Amino acid sequence: MKNINAFVQSAVTAAIALSALNAAPTFAADKADVEKCYGVAKAGKNDCKTLSNACAGHSVTDAQADAFIALPKGTCERIAGGSLTAPEAQ
Repeated sequence: MKNINAFVQSAVTAAIALSALNAAPTFAADKADVEKCYGVAKAGKNDCKTLSNACAGHSVTDAQADAFIALPKGTCERIAGGSLTAPEAQ
């Protein structure tokens, strides 16, 4: 019985390791197909820091001009209020 448990545990570990190795190139390819879209994130749903804070998920208002979300390329330009450039720091 101990051999079966050890076999199952090593099989699960191997499956997790292989899936992690296969996912790495996918993430790199996905990054090339996205763009930062400013001014469309809901409050608390931004992807990264803004001019007013240093953490993702801390935008304080909907459509905050300096908060962005990552969207597939070509999508931002079709959203009302979306901008591919960050506002200037004042």
